[in-house]
Amino acid sequence: MEKADIGVIGMEVMGKSLALNMESKGYAVAVYNRTGAKTKVFVEGPAKEKKIIGTYDLKDFVASLESPRKIMLMVKVGEPVDNFINQLVPLLEKEDLIIDGGNSYFKDTIRRNNELTQKGFLFIGTGVSGGEEGALKGPSMMPGGQKEAYSLVEKIFKDISGKADDGEPCVTYIGPDGAGHFVKMTHNGIEYGDMQLIGEIAWFFKNLGMGSEEIADIMAEWNGENDVLRSYLIEITAESAREKHKGTDEYLVDRVADITRMKGTGTWTVQSALELLVPIPTIAAAVFSREMSQDKDLRLKMSEIVTLKKPASKEKKSELVELAHDALYIAKISSYAQGMALLKSASKEYKFNLNLGEIAKIWRAGCIIRAQFLDDITRSYEENADLPNLLAAPKFSEFVSKNLERLGLFIQMAHQARVPGLAMDSAYDYIVQLCSPVMFSAQVAALQRDYFGAHGYFKIGGPDDPRIITTGEGKIREFHTEWMSDDRPEKEITR
Repeated sequence: MEKADIGVIGMEVMGKSLALNMESKGYAVAVYNRTGAKTKVFVEGPAKEKKIIGTYDLKDFVASLESPRKIMLMVKVGEPVDNFINQLVPLLEKEDLIIDGGNSYFKDTIRRNNELTQKGFLFIGTGVSGGEEGALKGPSMMPGGQKEAYSLVEKIFKDISGKADDGEPCVTYIGPDGAGHFVKMTHNGIEYGDMQLIGEIAWFFKNLGMGSEEIADIMAEWNGENDVLRSYLIEITAESAREKHKGTDEYLVDRVADITRMKGTGTWTVQSALELLVPIPTIAAAVFSREMSQDKDLRLKMSEIVTLKKPASKEKKSELVELAHDALYIAKISSYAQGMALLKSASKEYKFNLNLGEIAKIWRAGCIIRAQFLDDITRSYEENADLPNLLAAPKFSEFVSKNLERLGLFIQMAHQARVPGLAMDSAYDYIVQLCSPVMFSAQVAALQRDYFGAHGYFKIGGPDDPRIITTGEGKIREFHTEWMSDDRPEKEITR
């Protein structure tokens, strides 16, 4: 019997779609599911008469694969991944490859990589983005693990991945152990931010009195070929806003409950940022907004207690739409800058050696955040791989410098319309904080901490010299004021 080039375990939507994608590119694919009934339905249905081998026993599944074996796990994150790895290991030979294609937590991937490496097996934690359509037609793929492991599947991954407008496959080797899953996690965090920013814009339009069809028309216009906002998320926002509620003249979006669920990657992104001391306020705001959306009963009660009056807007609608467009673009730049800053910090901390330009490049097609905007990010890092922050790229710094007040004005208008702009607000504040040579709020807090806890503080050269005072060896000098003494002497601290 002809053996399969690769195997897929897990016959839910993503696993089935990837198997069909691989087969369509000329590969023979073995499939297995814990419950054989799902495998049977798949091989007798969508996979019928295709080069897809259905197996109902894990030993038969492994035996059906060409050596070295390449097995892709498309199962629920957490314990199911470990369970399958533990079942597979006794059946495999050295140098066989296990690929975790789910949204696993990157620290679990690091652990699994270490454990399997010690046993002589290869392992790749691979982020796969694009949902069902992407998995079937071409996702963005973010593999991390041993370089030699990636070389075993590089051709397959390049063949099945999405292709950007220039024909480049949306996959590249990300880095060692958990690098791929860290990048996928951050991608999802940026996705949270994008979705929240678009949602706040739509809510603003709604509170101006626009209907769903009008909002859809605006989004469709913003998805024009040469528009800086052109993206998959803008496209599907327009399309879904036009969908009618079955059997009625109402729009579905007006009947969908205002509760947004989440699976955890956004929360992991925020937790990782806290661990790495990297501010990502826009992504955090998106996570908190989803959490607030789930407190439906509380919000209904509070809406009866606190009345929010909406004053009528006096501005022209066309001007507000143009303002919202520019505000969204600036906020998007800010949000992506936060995500890229997180990747940069993680690369250093975990020794991932990430190439930010290559990461932006593989996000240009296939994935959920695919957008025309990513071409500009890719070019920015190609021109200067050592950008201190994405906002330092001339393409973005010039636009933000000239137009930041438009984001501020939009936030003001949104608040007047009683639309909470947590993501918009934080995107604006991130830029202002990042570009402030001196943060007076931090100066105040530093003295507060020293006053109540004798925690010490650093000093700058003066109003005209905001640089931190250091010793001749470059060490930052630290000071403490004796607040309880009448004359409050200042002394230098040696730690």
